[in-house]
Amino acid sequence: MKIFRTTPIIAAALAATVASTALFSTGVANADSRLRQNEVRQLRESGKILPMEEILTRLRKIQPGQVVEIDLERDKDTYVYEVKVIDDKDAIHKLELDAGTGEVLRRKEK
Repeated sequence: MKIFRTTPIIAAALAATVASTALFSTGVANADSRLRQNEVRQLRESGKILPMEEILTRLRKIQPGQVVEIDLERDKDTYVYEVKVIDDKDAIHKLELDAGTGEVLRRKEK
């Protein structure tokens, strides 16, 4: 009976392939929920979403720290700002805010 062993190089190549496949498929799935520039401008001008300045002002009152990422996404019939903030203790806070009202919909800490 033959035992198949992988070398560290083959194992690393396999791991990289699996990781890149997972990233690619995740990116494709999220691409549909992300908005284009012209859509965002129209939503802002029509008053359907709050301006980013207003969201940041509200966010700083809710969760102090450094904003490291913001995404505007469509969630069924509403628009949601997904925000990541790092606080002074290096904890990561993930918040979802209703883009029209600024209300916190979900909040997680890592």
